[in-house]
Amino acid sequence: MGKRIMLLLLMVVFLGVVTTTSFAVNNVTYDHRALVIDGKRRVLVSGSIHYPRSTPEMWADLIQKSKDGGLDIIETYIFWDLHEPVQGQYDFSGRKDLVKFVKLVGEAGLYVHLRIGPYVCAEWNYGGFPLWLHFVPGIKFRTDNKPFKEEMQRFTAYIVDLMKKNNLYGSQGGPIILSQIENEYGNIDSAYGSAAKSYIKWAANMAVSLDTGVPWVMCQQADAPDPIINTCNGFYCDQFTPNSNQKPKLWTENWSGWFSAFGSPIPYRPVEDLAFAVARFYQRGGTMQNYYMYHGGTNFDHTSGGPFITTTYDYDAPIDEYGIVRQPKWGHLKDVHKAIKLCEAALVATDPVYSSLGPNLEATMYKTDSGLCAAFLANVGTQSDATVKFNGNSYQLPAWSVSILPDCKNVVLNTAKINSMAMLPKFIPQSVKYNLDSSGDIASTWSWFREPVGISKTKTLVKPGLLEQINTTADKSDYLWYSSSIIIKYGESLLQNGSQTVLHVESLGHGLHAFINGKLIATRFAPTGNHKISVDIPATLNPGKNTVDLLSLTVGLANYGAFYELAGAGVTGPVSLRSSNGGLTLDLSSQPWTYQIGLKGEDLDLSSGSSSLWDSSSFPKNQPLTWYKTLFDAPDGNDPLALDFTGMGKGEAWVNGQSIGRYWPALSSPDSGCTDYCNYKGPYKSNKCLKKCGKPSQELYHVPRSWVKPSGNVLVVFEEIGGDPTKISFTTKQVGSICSHVSESHPPPVDMWNTDQTGKKSVPTLSLECPSSNQVISSIKFVSFGTPQGSCGSYAHGTCRSLQAQKIVQKACVGARSCNIGVSVATFGDPCIGVKKSLAVEAICG
Repeated sequence: MGKRIMLLLLMVVFLGVVTTTSFAVNNVTYDHRALVIDGKRRVLVSGSIHYPRSTPEMWADLIQKSKDGGLDIIETYIFWDLHEPVQGQYDFSGRKDLVKFVKLVGEAGLYVHLRIGPYVCAEWNYGGFPLWLHFVPGIKFRTDNKPFKEEMQRFTAYIVDLMKKNNLYGSQGGPIILSQIENEYGNIDSAYGSAAKSYIKWAANMAVSLDTGVPWVMCQQADAPDPIINTCNGFYCDQFTPNSNQKPKLWTENWSGWFSAFGSPIPYRPVEDLAFAVARFYQRGGTMQNYYMYHGGTNFDHTSGGPFITTTYDYDAPIDEYGIVRQPKWGHLKDVHKAIKLCEAALVATDPVYSSLGPNLEATMYKTDSGLCAAFLANVGTQSDATVKFNGNSYQLPAWSVSILPDCKNVVLNTAKINSMAMLPKFIPQSVKYNLDSSGDIASTWSWFREPVGISKTKTLVKPGLLEQINTTADKSDYLWYSSSIIIKYGESLLQNGSQTVLHVESLGHGLHAFINGKLIATRFAPTGNHKISVDIPATLNPGKNTVDLLSLTVGLANYGAFYELAGAGVTGPVSLRSSNGGLTLDLSSQPWTYQIGLKGEDLDLSSGSSSLWDSSSFPKNQPLTWYKTLFDAPDGNDPLALDFTGMGKGEAWVNGQSIGRYWPALSSPDSGCTDYCNYKGPYKSNKCLKKCGKPSQELYHVPRSWVKPSGNVLVVFEEIGGDPTKISFTTKQVGSICSHVSESHPPPVDMWNTDQTGKKSVPTLSLECPSSNQVISSIKFVSFGTPQGSCGSYAHGTCRSLQAQKIVQKACVGARSCNIGVSVATFGDPCIGVKKSLAVEAICG
């Protein structure tokens, strides 16, 4: 008996080891249906998480939530500019620790898709290329150019070798099962002519020659040469077909939402549409799709590109910027993944067979001689629900939805019917302890430093004419000073009575501050979608010497398009002074200019807060070009932390020396274009569903908890256009209410889709769960079984309601972290016979 127990224990231990190392593989190939891992075709679900857009302290939790959400693969780009900021000098520390990130994914039992590029786009500064690449003699990016190919191959080989040294490829037993070379080149390759074709062939051969032992892909590249798999990116990829019948149908970017830009509304994508797109892809022969993004994260430092991309890269992803699951998006997609996996055996065993069930109605069946059968029923119409006959049964199909039948009979999920709970997160203002003086004035906690106007450094550059900014600064700073002077004699027309002097400036943007004799006379930013500035500014000149100082600035460099590296910035001219009465015009463009790269405060390392030059007297508010510093104690708890910059203009902020990115709450989006409700039915595009019209695109800025300590934290702000730092406040993101609204007509939970343990057909179930393991459901805010109306946070009773529903739900849920309630008259009684009923619950976690 003892031997039997010991044998059982050893089997348990062995099975446990197998489970925790399930990523470990020895062979990854592909055929026309799927990726083949150790000889077995797989149906796979992937999600993008970019390691530098979060912190190492967040990675394990993000990866676990991805696994809990039903993912098999984590996909990430490799960011060349982060890892090789100086040619030949590599950095893999902190948020750049790629090896640690890949190992954590593997330890969680997930695979990795490594998108090396090394061009990434990603709304990332300069598309991920380091700026030094721009200065390599004779270089032309992303074409058949020897200097570029040499650098691209060197970096790609470096990354591949780093992965091999750590045994991270699937061929070595590691988690990496796919790699990508280049990125969306097919969108712009026509601009490069015949050199594009030879470049793509070279890139493919170069990648394959690195012998990773796993397949390579190229996204949006219809002519990707064998054995490279060409893949699809987009909001929908169900109609995509690979360029060879020997390659599987893969979807590398299913856009979960869209990125946001300063001065624009915030896009979002309804989960019903996203789920529809996913189900349609697998219905029509797809076997791997990836959410871009599954967690978007934050553009810390100067990593955002565009230009004008916001600091937040939330992307309306299933896991939000702060690492909190976005419900019902995360939960509903989890249910979709479960339903798809129930079909896996049939999906990989055969090819799909399509049949029409009527206009805009399609059935797809995967059926084998051995008895495996799975089916998808789709209503791709945008207006009308439909009743269809399939396999001898009748099915209701809402418009723009897919029903999934793992046994070709029973519906386990319809993409338009959400069984997952919703959450209402909220930002809670926090009291922050400052070291106030006896006056109690919060301004007394701040010190400041006025950035000098014009040239203030000893290291300058004097050149005749106007220099382009990026070529001058190499993006070492967002800022470049242009300074010149002019002598005005008495009696010249520029000084005559009745004549207004005008300073004319033309710039490639992205912003401009103009000064005459040290006085600010104008601030201008490039219009949305147009990176050029052309302004005429009234100016007052004095007899004698007059100084013209122009501070040009960038807000992230271009990251997309053919020849995007040639997009310039800065004051390119002409620059002139003229009298408004048609008199003298003085062209300043070709005369000598003095250039200063960056700000005095940057050279003084003010962002660390350690300089001795901070002033604590005569505190200035609403002044341009001003640095501010204060000390603060972190809010209690572990809830995600953010800074609310309401009251500030534009600039950058640092917490304990680490940049949280650019802020710009002074810039609001247009007043029109947003709606309170977005109809998910019908094709989605990035401007279909918008919010925050007429408001700042971003007011809250993520401060990772790992960046702060309980007390003595340093906050430094560089305010560019003028603001009141005493109005900056701290907030924490918490989950307020959790809600669920489930109808009697919903399919039962995917885990119970056939029958329960008694053999009785299962019923739809409403499930609630507090997001944190140390929380329980403390109260029930609303309950209605019958015909409830509204949405989470604004539910209302309908004409039909059960009077005992409140008591039943309270008994089942209060005091527990989670609860499940059957949605049926067997649970609540029948308050209105013959009426289709549903259960709506809003609960509070505490």
